[in-house]
Amino acid sequence: MYLQVCEIFRSIQGETTFAGFPSLFIRLAGCNLNCAWCDTPYARKDGEKKSVEDIMTIVASAGRFHHITVTGGEPLMQKTASVLIRRLLEIGFLVQVETNGSFDISAIPLPARRIVDVKTPSSGEESSFLMDNLSQLTSGDELKIPIADKTDFLFAKNFIEKHKGIIHNGIVINFSPVNGKMSAEKLSEMILDEDIDVRLNLQLHTLIWPRGERKNL
Repeated sequence: MYLQVCEIFRSIQGETTFAGFPSLFIRLAGCNLNCAWCDTPYARKDGEKKSVEDIMTIVASAGRFHHITVTGGEPLMQKTASVLIRRLLEIGFLVQVETNGSFDISAIPLPARRIVDVKTPSSGEESSFLMDNLSQLTSGDELKIPIADKTDFLFAKNFIEKHKGIIHNGIVINFSPVNGKMSAEKLSEMILDEDIDVRLNLQLHTLIWPRGERKNL
């Protein structure tokens, strides 16, 4: 069984509540969305064909890390992604999967953590979110909502208020300032002024390596 792989590298996790820990990133190629501020446009390309066994071999020799992040592009575009995730879990790895929210997250084997995006108006893909995913989130999963401007912020606030009866109490909701569009300071002030219980999600790797993230094995 094969996957189209963009890159595999070890780095410091920059986002979510795992931020700061060493992570092995398995970035799969291809995406069904075209977000205006996408920070990994190169991942939309075809990538390199690798078997699940090839990937497992790379993982085994990758050195020490806290967890594995399966990301993209959009990993759920490839059905074999669930096979890879299941293999990683069976060995005992802690796995989190980053998805853009437009695919059914039930395809992600548990107990992998699901990090699910909710696209905002500035992305140009605000209607892409699959609403059934909200009821499938469980404690340990996280929502990530990118914020580029005040319109995005109000969209995100309204989204949370409208669906608070569905979103599990154990779900962490991340508000992420879009790099170059929204400052951490401004977003922090809006969160405090509007009295919203969300997590400010900074891209730690861009602060550590402003000239480009270190990627190695």
